[in-house]
Amino acid sequence: MIPRKRWAYVIPVAVVMYMLAYLDRTNVAVILPYIGDDFPLSASAKGLASGIFFVGYLVLQIPAAVLAAKWSARKTVLILMVAWAIAAVLCGLVRNETQLHLARLLLGLFEGGVWPAVLILLASWFPQAERARANALWMTCLPISAILMSPLSGFMLDHMSWRWVFVLQGLPPLVWAIVWWFAVADRPAKARWISAAEREYLETTLKAEEDAKPAFAKQGYRQALANRQVLLLIGVYFFWITGFYGFSLWLPSVVKTMTGGSATAVGFLSAVPYVLALAGMVACAHWSDRTGNRRLAVTVPLVVAIAGLLLGNLVHWPPAVQLVLLCVVATGVYMPYGPFWAIPSRILGIEVVAVAMGLINALGNLGGFAGPYLVGWLTDVTGSATTGFVVLAAFLAVAACLAFFGLKPAPVEDLAHVPAETRHP
Repeated sequence: MIPRKRWAYVIPVAVVMYMLAYLDRTNVAVILPYIGDDFPLSASAKGLASGIFFVGYLVLQIPAAVLAAKWSARKTVLILMVAWAIAAVLCGLVRNETQLHLARLLLGLFEGGVWPAVLILLASWFPQAERARANALWMTCLPISAILMSPLSGFMLDHMSWRWVFVLQGLPPLVWAIVWWFAVADRPAKARWISAAEREYLETTLKAEEDAKPAFAKQGYRQALANRQVLLLIGVYFFWITGFYGFSLWLPSVVKTMTGGSATAVGFLSAVPYVLALAGMVACAHWSDRTGNRRLAVTVPLVVAIAGLLLGNLVHWPPAVQLVLLCVVATGVYMPYGPFWAIPSRILGIEVVAVAMGLINALGNLGGFAGPYLVGWLTDVTGSATTGFVVLAAFLAVAACLAFFGLKPAPVEDLAHVPAETRHP
């Protein structure tokens, strides 16, 4: 039996690290409704405060990915972790709208390189037959963060000022940076805790996968980035993330409108949809790895999310039914994460996949700016958020169509060399 310590060492440390990043990114959604006493913000200004993060998020995507591949993913993430913690604390020290937007821009700048750097790290630890599950287990940090941190933010807002919430939630990454440094290694050959059998299995399997890739996968950056599947992935991710962040960053405001409750109540209710999203992510990734069907694993959940988003905003429902539909949408927009991010490393060599992942994440996350700002602007214009959410459903529909008609269905790579006990950790 091949030991599987990589699942216990690499994944949990990365999960906590990105939970802290995601908290510092999304806590603004819970906090924004309570800033008005210090300086009033229009719906458009709130949307900009949420979305400007993603303008900064673009800048370091490719540079950080290249550094992770050619230098060290471990060191790259460490530096970015310290920098984003400082920017997160600054969000609590702002004195006006302009300073808030600047602090959020800096936060996006430093968090931007973390995602592709960790994907490069995982590609050095988990073969393709395990890749969707490894990605999904790491990316469970997104719903777990919402489950744990939304109630925490709400509770803190009921007992302290919004400034202290920003500051106190910005400090934990500085502590976790120490854990990250001592627990994570760039690849099996550098890890002290891994057994010889596991190291040999990983190095042999990963090398065989690289050798088996077609010639175009190992060409230069320009040829790889011009690959039709890479361009398609950029389009899918952009339209998906526009709908994703437009929904998730405005979820607490919707829940507050539904309940009229305290910040604590809003925080707890906002966490409910993410419990189902967590289970859905893991289940979808397992199915995708077993069948190799990345296309349906991306498309079907998006279609479910579209149905929930339209039903929830076009029909007047009791609050309990609205919460159920929010659960459906959250599950649908989270489930594709693991399978989607397993695709680039399947079609590109390790030498160029870093740049491809950085570009996909950078351009795709422009949707993270477009979604929140679009909802805010349409709310100001129409006096209702309904139009904005219908438009976001249309963006998700475009993503689903691109994925279904554009992505190539592919069977899972030859698993004969993968021991059965390593396939389902």
